[in-house]
Amino acid sequence: MKRARAYSPYAVDAAALLGARIRRARKERRWSVRELAERAGVTPFTLGKVERGDPSVGLGVAFEAAALVGVTLFHESREQVRTDLDLVRARDALLPQRVQPRRTVNDDF
Repeated sequence: MKRARAYSPYAVDAAALLGARIRRARKERRWSVRELAERAGVTPFTLGKVERGDPSVGLGVAFEAAALVGVTLFHESREQVRTDLDLVRARDALLPQRVQPRRTVNDDF
């Protein structure tokens, strides 16, 4: 039996917000659940989980549904997303390749 994963309240609220925005944008376009599901390459059941904010849905599925209906995830334009991604990658390049756990010094004498 598969164990249910626990999510933080923040993650649950963020998933619910994204799902609500996707649902609203789909309805504004007058698309049915089935229509958006076909465009996203998922079943209507899975799209329903996205719109209900189920955090167990794959990140790529939720992002694709958002992109199809025009929900902004980070920035209005793809160029801004790419610029931020380049900046993050440049900063990551300055960090150590491998992270070591912090050692505690035993100074009890």
